[in-house]
Amino acid sequence: MIEETEVYLELAGEDALDEHEAVNEANPILEEIKQRLDKMELETLLGGDYDFCDSIISLHPGAGGLESQDWAEMLLRMYNRWCEQNGYQVELVDLLADDEAGIKSATIIIRGHAAYGYLQAEKGVHRLIRISPYDTSKRRHTSFASVDVIPEVEEEEFIVNSDDIKVDTFRASGAGGQHVNKTDSAVRITHIPTGIVVTCQNDRSQHSNRTQALRVLQAKLAELTRREQAEEISAERGQQREIAWGSQIRTYIFHPFTLVKDHRTGMEVGQVEAVMNGMLDPFIDAFLRWKVRGKNPLKK
Repeated sequence: MIEETEVYLELAGEDALDEHEAVNEANPILEEIKQRLDKMELETLLGGDYDFCDSIISLHPGAGGLESQDWAEMLLRMYNRWCEQNGYQVELVDLLADDEAGIKSATIIIRGHAAYGYLQAEKGVHRLIRISPYDTSKRRHTSFASVDVIPEVEEEEFIVNSDDIKVDTFRASGAGGQHVNKTDSAVRITHIPTGIVVTCQNDRSQHSNRTQALRVLQAKLAELTRREQAEEISAERGQQREIAWGSQIRTYIFHPFTLVKDHRTGMEVGQVEAVMNGMLDPFIDAFLRWKVRGKNPLKK
């Protein structure tokens, strides 16, 4: 690829090719090279124990009814678009849609190279400011939705004691055809010691749903263990614990102007529609640099 660019530039230098034509031919190649180098540089920022694992994302709307439910669905679509554009596979584990609009909850597994390493940047509360399509007075509304991101762990890494879980089956809700509506294929697993509840109803097979739910439960329990260990270390060091869940990490403004701002890194993008269509790389890049350096990468 680099050699091809050099040929264009040599031809231009020898007047064998029009200079402007040579530049036009070389620019797309140079841009692709730049993108590859940027991606390689970004990967050097990944160094966590689970950065190269698949990622489990759970979305929950905040208070606000239809507004927040619609916002949660918009975020789900945003992550699906990012995955499509970057070659990641999305596996739907659980989706509870509302009869009117939006979703009440959703869980997906994203499979691909360093899925957790990149998508950990999305963990936290996302805020939306827009003119509500559900308000006949066309007033501006603020909505919230929480995004939880955890790595999927290997089965042998975290064993769940069968005596500690309660398994319930029920009829799947939402789309899925007549079969799921007539059989108790959906599975809900409750981890009794912690109260963690995991639901899976995507597959028509109860066995498959149970297996998938157990995998998500393993990941959640492993994440809980890591959080507890981190809290113990922070307590020993006398550091104030960061309140990650419930903290606002990013704001998406649709009105009166368009802007997406990450409050941790300071990264801002004015193209809100592009972000909602999957343009998350600027925020992922800024987050990883901020995390590694321990300071805002946008400030000199």
